[in-house]
Amino acid sequence: MSGARATGDAPWDLSFLRIGLLATAVVTAVAAGAVGVALSWADALTVVIGATVVTAFFCVSGLVVAWAGKVDDTWTMPAALGTFGLKALVLFPLLTGLPADGWLDRQVLAWTVVAGALLWSGVQLRWVWTRQLFYVPPPTPPGERRHSPENPAPRG
Repeated sequence: MSGARATGDAPWDLSFLRIGLLATAVVTAVAAGAVGVALSWADALTVVIGATVVTAFFCVSGLVVAWAGKVDDTWTMPAALGTFGLKALVLFPLLTGLPADGWLDRQVLAWTVVAGALLWSGVQLRWVWTRQLFYVPPPTPPGERRHSPENPAPRG
């Protein structure tokens, strides 16, 4: 075993966050309008709150895992699991503490969270399936010179 670090030169791509935010904004606007007309405007606000919670959940995970991957690739799984566990520990008492007869409809919130999680999962799946994967170091972009042991940096 060489004992080399598992850190890669390739940057962690978080472009799925922008796509997920845009898709969530569009779907939330349509869903909140439909729920507002069909049920009530308090329920429409519940849709917005649920979508915000799901969006924050996925964005925090993405940022933490990307940070961990920049430090060392072997940290990504513990970072993902730790972040998920911490968010669950925070969200569980918050969501179970909601009053059954409050203005926030728990059933509308639950369906919004399920729909939002499916939407974000779909965005992430499509993002992964359409990425070009390099099984060797990626080629150097035109005009940029990558320095390596075989191609040392010029001195002087």
